[in-house]
Amino acid sequence: MASLAQYLPEGEGWLPRWQLFVASLAIANSIQNLFTVNITKRLYTKKPEEVTALQARMSTMWNFTSAIVRLHCAYNIHNKAIYNTTLWTYAIAFFHFSTELLFFGTAKLNGPVISPVIVSSVSLLWMLSQYDFYVQ
Repeated sequence: MASLAQYLPEGEGWLPRWQLFVASLAIANSIQNLFTVNITKRLYTKKPEEVTALQARMSTMWNFTSAIVRLHCAYNIHNKAIYNTTLWTYAIAFFHFSTELLFFGTAKLNGPVISPVIVSSVSLLWMLSQYDFYVQ
């Protein structure tokens, strides 16, 4: 176990490790989504016919890009530019899922949609509340 600890982010508090956790899940999800549209269709259950292979791959690339930004944030939590960019990844994710739920009507409030809404909103609020602690 000690050998794994050397790869964890060294920043103080839990936020760097949270960023690593969220990034790791997003990378795993991205790999899965490259091979099937079924996972993406679980998000947009009100209009699954609008989910195409192309749209699913584009969503995968966004998810992977966000994961890389969050991974960099985990290990560079005090870097203002990376911190701010990571904040925006959560804001964009929250905006996307909120508008799909409330405006476009492609998603319904179920498990697959609740997860990214909770992760994006909690992460965004957590990062905003700890901004002065981490950004120097």
